[in-house]
Amino acid sequence: MEFATKCLRAGYQPKNGEPGALPIVQSTTYKYDTTEQVAKLFDLQAAGFFYSRLANPTVDSVEQKIAALEGGVGAICTSSGQAAAFLSIMNIAQSGDHIVACSSLYGGTINLLAVTLKRFGVEVSFIDESLPNEELSKAFRPNTKAVFSETIANPSTRVLDIERIAKLAHDHGVPLIVDNPFAPPYLCRPIEYGADIVMHSTTKYIDGHALSVGGVVVDSGNFDWLAHKDKFPEFAQPDESYHGCKYVEAFGKAAYIVKARVQLIRDLGFLQSPQNAFYINQGLETLPLRMDRYCSNALEVAKFLKGNDKIESIFYPGLEDHPDYELAQKYLKKGSSGVISFDIKGGRDAGARFIDSLKLIDLKVHVADIKSCVLHPATSTPRQLTDEQLEACGIKPGSIRLSVGLEDVADIIADLKLALEHV
Repeated sequence: MEFATKCLRAGYQPKNGEPGALPIVQSTTYKYDTTEQVAKLFDLQAAGFFYSRLANPTVDSVEQKIAALEGGVGAICTSSGQAAAFLSIMNIAQSGDHIVACSSLYGGTINLLAVTLKRFGVEVSFIDESLPNEELSKAFRPNTKAVFSETIANPSTRVLDIERIAKLAHDHGVPLIVDNPFAPPYLCRPIEYGADIVMHSTTKYIDGHALSVGGVVVDSGNFDWLAHKDKFPEFAQPDESYHGCKYVEAFGKAAYIVKARVQLIRDLGFLQSPQNAFYINQGLETLPLRMDRYCSNALEVAKFLKGNDKIESIFYPGLEDHPDYELAQKYLKKGSSGVISFDIKGGRDAGARFIDSLKLIDLKVHVADIKSCVLHPATSTPRQLTDEQLEACGIKPGSIRLSVGLEDVADIIADLKLALEHV
C-alpha cells in the first residue's frame, strides 16, 4: 500500500459486520476459557491481551499503523513523548551506562537526559552534531549505549544528517535513536537512512488537533543485538522474570520492542490510553493532507518574514539560505514541516510586543497544531536550561517559534504583518 492508503487502512481491517471506525476498547481486562491460555500469555508463548497496562486492542491497532508508516517491525504507544524518550533509552541503558546526545535537542528532552537520567545512573554527553566525525568520536566511551538525536531540532530547525550520524553510531557499535515529531513519516522515515529506533511525541503532528498527549517508539528491527552481545547482553542472556526467555532467540528482529513492552511497560505502566489512541488514529488518517498544507503555508510565511526589515534572522529548512538546506532537500523531500524559528530586532522586549500584538495566532505552549500558534522559547519549556544550553539549542532572548497552522495563509501573514508594526 502507498503511504496515504496506510494512513487510512493499516492497523485495523474490520471483518464482515464489524465497525468501520476503529473501536475504542475501554476495558482493563480480557476473558479466557482456560488457565493454560493465560499461562501462555504470561510466559510470552502466545500473543494476546490480558491486562491493558501492557497492551490494548485499540492501542495495538494504532501501534501497528505507525510501525507500518515508519517501516518498523513493531511499535509501542506511550502516555507522552517524554515517556517515549525515556523508554527508548532505558530499554538498553542502566546505571553506569553512557549516552551520546545531540546538543540541539528540545529543551524538555535535554532536561530529561541531563538531569533525570543522571538520577538513574545514566550519564549523557552532548555533542555538536555538525562537527567532523573525528571530533564526535571523542565523545564515545566503552559504556556508551546509544546516540540520541532529532530529525528537525526544536526550536532551532537544524536538520540532522541521519546517514552520517547513523554510520558514526554503528561504527561504535551502538544504535541511533531519532526523535521525529517535526517530520512525521510522511516527510521523513529515518529508518530508511540508517536510524535504528524512531520515536515521536504523537501530541504534535500525528495527533495534530491538540486533543491527546502521547508518544510512540518504533523499532526498525535492523540493529544486530547479537553482534554486539558483549555491550547488550540482556538481549541474548536469559530473562529470569520470564523463565529464562532469550529475546533475540525468541523474537528475532523484534527483540528490542518486545523487551521494551514486557519489561518496562510491564513495570512502569505508561502505555497510551485507548481513548487517546483513538484520537491519534483520527489524526493519522489525514496526516498526508495536513502535512502538505503545513509545509506550503510555512514556506510562504517564511518568505514573508525573510523580507521584513523587523526580522533579524529566520530559520526554516525550506529556505535556500538555511544552514541545512541541502540536508533538508535530501531528507525532507515533501516539505520542511510547519515550524519556523526567527529572531526579531530589539531582543526580548520586541519579541514580547510582537507576540502580545497577535490577534489570530495563539500564544500556546504547544507546536504542530492545526491552528497557528507562537511561543517565546526562552521563557517557556527550555526555561530550565543554562545560557550555554540555550545557545547550543539555537535559542536567543528574542527568539520566536512559530507553528504555522492550516488557516488561509493570507490571514496568517496579515496577522504577522500587523503585529510586526508594533515592534
